[in-house]
Amino acid sequence: MEYRQKKRPARCEDCEFYQYDPELDLYSCGQNLDQDELARMSYGGVSECPFFRFYDEFQSTRRQI
Repeated sequence: MEYRQKKRPARCEDCEFYQYDPELDLYSCGQNLDQDELARMSYGGVSECPFFRFYDEFQSTRRQI
């Protein structure tokens, strides 16, 4: 019997590229998106972000062990 993980929807809050801008006092995507990509993602034309990378702050620690 084969078990498959359910694919979780990508949340911006969990992404490596989700960054805080102190000048604007807001979080935003750090990827360089062109206007078409930004519009598609903002208005729901994309079911999941093609640039999503899970941010794992302990990744480097696991490599040292």
